[in-house]
Amino acid sequence: MASVKNLKKDINYVLSDIIEECYLWQMLQEDEKKAGKAEKIIDEAIATFDTLIEKIHAKDIENKKAHFSAISKELQEKANGLLGKIQKL
Repeated sequence: MASVKNLKKDINYVLSDIIEECYLWQMLQEDEKKAGKAEKIIDEAIATFDTLIEKIHAKDIENKKAHFSAISKELQEKANGLLGKIQKL
């Protein structure tokens, strides 16, 4: 991992792209009930962002490299899960 700064950027870019994809999907829907389904995914993406940033700012870390690697792995898993949910819409 290169730096914490890059990890923060990755979190921001990945999750904002997922949210943007949800908004685009909502705009293409004629039925408002279907469009509301994407709101849950958006809320989950925002909650994931908050959780990951909170983990980055944790102070009591013994092994920083392992901690940040775990955050990066969690970002990948959560992003893949959210993208899977978007595909199911």
